[in-house]
Amino acid sequence: MPAAVDPRTRNLGPVILLGPPGAGKGTQAKAIVARFAVPHISTGDILRDNRARGTELGKRAAAIMDRGELVPDELVCDMVADRLRQADCAPGFVLDGFPRTVKQAEWLDAYLAGSKCAPAVVVCIKVDYNELLRRLTGRRTCPACGRIYNVHFQPPRVSGVCDVDGSKLVARPDDSEEVIAPRLKAYETQTLPLVEYYTRSGRLRQVDGAAPVEQVTAQVMKALEA
Repeated sequence: MPAAVDPRTRNLGPVILLGPPGAGKGTQAKAIVARFAVPHISTGDILRDNRARGTELGKRAAAIMDRGELVPDELVCDMVADRLRQADCAPGFVLDGFPRTVKQAEWLDAYLAGSKCAPAVVVCIKVDYNELLRRLTGRRTCPACGRIYNVHFQPPRVSGVCDVDGSKLVARPDDSEEVIAPRLKAYETQTLPLVEYYTRSGRLRQVDGAAPVEQVTAQVMKALEA
């Protein structure tokens, strides 16, 4: 019987995670990174890194953000390209939060083709609206150690108190239903065309994000193996 193949010795290639806020993209990204030893790339991290290092791209983005405007697609794509050219991305990478629009998806396809990379595998984590509200509005965070709980699914041993250091747990202002509902609506409006775009190309794999975390991870890994 042949020996099992260590996933770290294989090239994963590009992976895109799609899903609404609260779907568990960050958790699944960590699982993929742990198994395949590839970087997890988010546009938020790229923006913060470029601003912190004072790069030319970061300065341009900072000027736009300081005016309260959205960073345009062209600049976001330039920063993503700069990140994907780094050596640690050669075996593959996980994109979270990019692309957000069909225009960005078309740019990414063209970039990968020009770099002679395999087309991206797209994993969409599906969770229904009511489940997302319970996940997000029930979230509580320890201000001291950063540990995250959920009053519905993963409560602390003592209500309102961190298991680790006894600090009083807090709810973030942006975890209120008044803030979350428009975010979910905006995601649906923005992402539906993106889901259709990747479905037409046969690259979209959908997983049930309402299942227990371990089962979601198993679905994601199966999609990547396929």
